[in-house]
Amino acid sequence: MMSPAQCRAARALLDWSQQQLADAARIGVVTVRQFEGGASEPRNSTLTVMRAALETAGVIFVPENGEGAGVRLKKSPSSTP
Repeated sequence: MMSPAQCRAARALLDWSQQQLADAARIGVVTVRQFEGGASEPRNSTLTVMRAALETAGVIFVPENGEGAGVRLKKSPSSTP
């Protein structure tokens, strides 16, 4: 689904604070803070809305594929040759 490290990296790519992610996902900032810090594992439905908010903002989640999971930004239309 999404690891705490992927969540932190995705926010960094977007230059989002934990509060901005919480607002976009319509969840509490404490939920984001605890998940990213490894203090708790949110419900699957909460992880789904967090990930959806990040994806809507342009983040792509890269599967493990033996090389390690990651995140990247979608290519913007203005950067095409």
